[in-house]
Amino acid sequence: MSPRDPVFGRTTLRGLGGFGGPGGAPPRDLLIILATLFVTFSLQFFGATRIVPALLRLTPLVWRAGFVWQLATYPFIGYGGPSPWILLELLILYMFGRDAYAGLGRKHFWRLVLVTAVVCGLLALGVEALQEATTGAAPLLDFPLMQGQRLLLAILIAAFATANRRATILLFFVLPIEARFFLGLEIVFAFIGYLQTRDLAGFLAISAAVGLSYLYVRDGGYGRGLRQTRLRLERWWLQGKLDRARRRRGLHVVRDPASPPPSRPRDPWTH
Repeated sequence: MSPRDPVFGRTTLRGLGGFGGPGGAPPRDLLIILATLFVTFSLQFFGATRIVPALLRLTPLVWRAGFVWQLATYPFIGYGGPSPWILLELLILYMFGRDAYAGLGRKHFWRLVLVTAVVCGLLALGVEALQEATTGAAPLLDFPLMQGQRLLLAILIAAFATANRRATILLFFVLPIEARFFLGLEIVFAFIGYLQTRDLAGFLAISAAVGLSYLYVRDGGYGRGLRQTRLRLERWWLQGKLDRARRRRGLHVVRDPASPPPSRPRDPWTH
């Protein structure tokens, strides 16, 4: 992913806001997200206010009672027990979120977050409904792996890792690792969380969030990515059809002498 990428095109990624220095004032949108996460996280520990985050987190009430707003609100509702760990999560979210916002720009940042959150929420609800239908038992907790800042971390870390594949990040602030490996590490960490919580729906949703974020940044948006996927499938189908016809009729393809060798094919979408 180059600095001229159609999505990460508003800033050169050599000067990283969260990891490479101050980089100017932090984005107001990101500060609002962090404040909302911390406030709603705190509200759950008071009897008079715990109903607020409970109504805004993702639950099966989306399809049982029509609480469809939860699909859009749950990524911004802080989640977890009364532990300082929330502060570390918010710090990491700020570091990755600042760079992602600077590279994506406001419109693409919100499109990535909201569309991915809704898709992953629907996926999680579908998986949990299927589990209830097959086992007859509902989970004790609703999607603990993907609530609040946990889904946002998966999205923004994946976006950063896709755009800055060769950047070096200190895992646990100690171990230097290239950013591209964080795509796989996110899924590994989510699987470990699944082993602890048995939240299959949350694990699949986090994995989907990583994949969707990767595709969004790589392809320049979901619409463009779908078109490119369709073109790849059409090319695969046409190539297979040509190969079958060639075997059936004994045909062979004569390569243009002016064309590049097979080891360096032309752009498949240039004709």
